[in-house]
Amino acid sequence: QVQLVESGGGLVQAGGSLRLSCAASGSIFRFNAMGWYRQAPGKQRELVAAITRGASTSLLDSVKGRFTISRGNAWNTVYLQMNSLKPEDTAVYYCTASRTLSMVPVDYWGQGTQVTVSS
Repeated sequence: QVQLVESGGGLVQAGGSLRLSCAASGSIFRFNAMGWYRQAPGKQRELVAAITRGASTSLLDSVKGRFTISRGNAWNTVYLQMNSLKPEDTAVYYCTASRTLSMVPVDYWGQGTQVTVSS
């Protein structure tokens, strides 16, 4: 069994920063990519950032220059550093893992962590 546990969400003012962490346990050797999805109220879930086992990264256009995804030395921790946060970044953020490099389909989801950015 695989578990993904997020931490680091919270309330922050616009322009502030947060760092999300995701700790993976279980059969993580199956994963070739991990990433962060988010879902805002009334909106579709979207892939915000992804990182492959080889440390290649991709970011949603709207967060480029503000967010950074990184991984720990062991392939069981992923981080999302979020700077210059905007109210439109408010959402539940989910840590995800996939056997594919494209993150589609997602094989495992964390429980989600709320990020709220006040204006």
